[in-house]
Amino acid sequence: MITPYDWQEGMGHRAEFVEARLKAGAPVIAVSIPDGILLATYRGQASKLHEIYDRIAYSAIGMQSDVEAIRVAAVEFCHQEGFRRSEDDVTLQRLATRMSEPVKRAFGDFRSAPIVVRSLFAEVGPTLEEDLYYMLDFDGDYAVRRGMSILSGSKEAFDAMRQAIQDVDFTKIARVDAEAQLREALIKGMDPEGAEAVKGDMPELVFESAILRRDHQTTRKFLRLADPNI
Repeated sequence: MITPYDWQEGMGHRAEFVEARLKAGAPVIAVSIPDGILLATYRGQASKLHEIYDRIAYSAIGMQSDVEAIRVAAVEFCHQEGFRRSEDDVTLQRLATRMSEPVKRAFGDFRSAPIVVRSLFAEVGPTLEEDLYYMLDFDGDYAVRRGMSILSGSKEAFDAMRQAIQDVDFTKIARVDAEAQLREALIKGMDPEGAEAVKGDMPELVFESAILRRDHQTTRKFLRLADPNI
């Protein structure tokens, strides 16, 4: 018979297991700027910034197979909601609530491995103040943010990045300048002492950024920013 103490200890071990694997993940930062929501990260081979639905983007750290499973499930849910209801009914709040359910079940099921993913969902609003961020953790809990959201695998990385951009007023900054600020902050999060940075980039990693455009005349909101002149 499993006692409450055994259950609590088991949950603690599962949390430690996931946290240990998330520490190696390259962090992600999303901030609200006048042009929309700017997302930035460093990646290896596969892209880490994804469009989920009109106005909604996704990124995550964790096991690639689990990250992809969450992404696919989120895309399917949004398109089903849009088809059954309307595009206006596809909101980040509904998506985060739906995605939290299977993640929470997996974390509490001792018969299977937990989902090793910490996810960030962003939804661009008509105004900068209406931009919305949901951070979905590996235990199914989620936190709501405004203005910006930082996704990292450790508190040390989070604190380093937060400190790097705490004095930047992103509400009045141009996109190119915002990208430069986020690039520097990400390097601080991954390499606080600067021992591994090479000419502003991390070895074997590539800087990646994308924007959810606020322009009401733009049909497609999500745009990858491979070229700084875009």
